[in-house]
Amino acid sequence: MPEKDTQNPASYRELFWLFAKIGLFTVGGGAVMLPLIQNAVVEDKKWLTDDEFADMFAITNSAPGAFTINAAIYIGYTKRGLTGATAATLGMVTPSVIIILILAYLILLGKNVEILQQFFAGVRPIVAALLLDAGLKLRKGLLKSRFDLMLLAFGLAMLLLASANTVFVILTGAATAILYHRLKSDAKPVGGGGKA
Repeated sequence: MPEKDTQNPASYRELFWLFAKIGLFTVGGGAVMLPLIQNAVVEDKKWLTDDEFADMFAITNSAPGAFTINAAIYIGYTKRGLTGATAATLGMVTPSVIIILILAYLILLGKNVEILQQFFAGVRPIVAALLLDAGLKLRKGLLKSRFDLMLLAFGLAMLLLASANTVFVILTGAATAILYHRLKSDAKPVGGGGKA
């Protein structure tokens, strides 16, 4: 689990309402919420740095369950421990539960859902723009070397061309990075490294 942040605390109410707003205004769930979470916790609240957010994304995307719930748990826990994780998670799921119950009720009443289909058709391109924006913001703290760029290219190729599982790509990238850095540190000369 992540360490608790005692330097920049958040109230339970703040955690609940922040994630409730994210849950309410995000259509599509999952990765679509990434830019909103990033904007809220990195840029607005400054609860995480870009590097910490990237670490959180990798960890929560690798863990079982929905990314958004895992992110709420992670961030809530870092701010206020287990109770903070609970507050953030409840905030994240409450709007969705209410909206799903309302939609189910309308469908049971036989209401026309054509307007909802039109709404979602209009939102999809905006969602793509939000994801692209989040990816561009994430790259700032992540791509520091040629090796990082090679891992990025590998990950994109695996995801886009081979339709690989996200967890597999993350674990493969992590294993590759560990191997690379171990080989790199073994190749360094021991001692001062000066010429004789």
